[in-house]
Amino acid sequence: MADETLLVTLLGGLHLLGFGFAALLLLPCLRDERIVPRPVGRPEEDDGGGGGNDRPRPLPSRGPRDGGLPLPLPDAAPARVRLRDGRRLRERLPAVERRPAHAPAPGQVPGRRVPAKGTY
Repeated sequence: MADETLLVTLLGGLHLLGFGFAALLLLPCLRDERIVPRPVGRPEEDDGGGGGNDRPRPLPSRGPRDGGLPLPLPDAAPARVRLRDGRRLRERLPAVERRPAHAPAPGQVPGRRVPAKGTY
């Protein structure tokens, strides 16, 4: 019975500790901060209204400046092939040359296997 009481006490204390930490985390959200409302102007006062735009202005173009390198750059080289239609790269590149086949050795007949020693 004493083991069960100890277990219940430990689990209850652990839960209370967890609730305490949760309260500490939520305390800043529950504080009473007064938000002072902006004074509302009289309807006869016209200050332009609208409030403006919060978006930043677009950055100026960062293209080549006077005295910069000309476009295209001097060391630029065009690609070997241009992939503008549905054909594959393999169809556009020239075929790779392969080594020519060697002639068979003088004592062998092509297509005929020689059995291993000791088997007939």
